Amino acid sequence: MEVTWWGHATCTIEDSGVRLLTDPLFARRFAHLRRRRGEVPPPRAAVADAVLISHLHSDHLHLPSLTRLAPGSPLIVPRGAVAAVPGLRVLRRVRGLRITEVAPGDEVAVGALRVRAVPALHDGRRLPVGPRRTPALGYVVEGEARTYFAGDTALFDAMAEAVGPVDVALLPVGGWGPYLGHDHLDAVRAAHALAMLAPRSAIPVHYGTYWPIGMDGIRPHEFHAPGDEFVRQAARLAPEVSVHRLGHGEHVRPEARR
Repeated sequence: MEVTWWGHATCTIEDSGVRLLTDPLFARRFAHLRRRRGEVPPPRAAVADAVLISHLHSDHLHLPSLTRLAPGSPLIVPRGAVAAVPGLRVLRRVRGLRITEVAPGDEVAVGALRVRAVPALHDGRRLPVGPRRTPALGYVVEGEARTYFAGDTALFDAMAEAVGPVDVALLPVGGWGPYLGHDHLDAVRAAHALAMLAPRSAIPVHYGTYWPIGMDGIRPHEFHAPGDEFVRQAARLAPEVSVHRLGHGEHVRPEARR
């Protein structure tokens, strides 16, 4: 079992001979954000047996990045995504993407893996307005290991119960601007989530990649510090968990219980 972090919330999970890609974002710049750390992921990053989309915000469901997928690639998205994002219908027609919509509790088989959608506490709309509401999701991937990709979420009381036992947790620990909204995890809240989930290993994601143009000098620690701060807080709150702070494009074979 191996995890590669490409930056932001984009990860490759390889387990049981199956390769999954999470929230692909392969852009140097989009909207008001630019990539400040790490190169744009290489073509091999877009190679996947299936792609998991956690929610509809454009830094997680980035339509231009989806055009880099092989024609006919399976895409697992929150229920209601196709109705809310017309570009998905275009990609399904033009690129032949095979789109499966899921809600919390739904399961999808991808080769030898079982992918289960779990709840997230986050605004799932396609911003800025989003005429339809769709749930934000996390995913638990079960194969040789049980890997939790949290997407974007706040801490909530039933998180451990909703997610279930996991071996590896990919947790967001920051964001792309100087202030985080209430429905996100920062490094401290992510460490509290880690203590609740009690996996064997954890990897911090969703930080230190994109930043608003022209705001380099505004609270720069919110860009640079979350990964190291998560490592410190995890050692305090969940010392039994092995935390792997990866650089962009780096991979690790985290420990699993089985």
